[in-house]
Amino acid sequence: MSASAEIAQTPEPPYYAVIFTSTLTADTDGYDAMATRMVELAREQPGFLGMESARGSDGLGITVSYWQDVESIRAWKAVGEHRAAQATGKSRWYEHFAVRISKVERAY
Repeated sequence: MSASAEIAQTPEPPYYAVIFTSTLTADTDGYDAMATRMVELAREQPGFLGMESARGSDGLGITVSYWQDVESIRAWKAVGEHRAAQATGKSRWYEHFAVRISKVERAY
């Protein structure tokens, strides 16, 4: 996913953060287009609040997406196009990855 220079403008807590950390494989053909599409698709989802993303030259990337509630996160995970991108990521683009979900109780 391409790096974003903007900090997400989120509402007053509480809300949720999905933290996706990944290391890319050497085969990144098609990855940037897929990542761009996933950002577009996420923005269309009910409960989506914003996103921040960065990737280092070593291939380590962190994307944090913010969501209104757990139900919105579950719905996003179930979107067919997102599921297909996840499957391709697991089989082709990601050497390692982790997903963490947390409740944001305070922000400043």
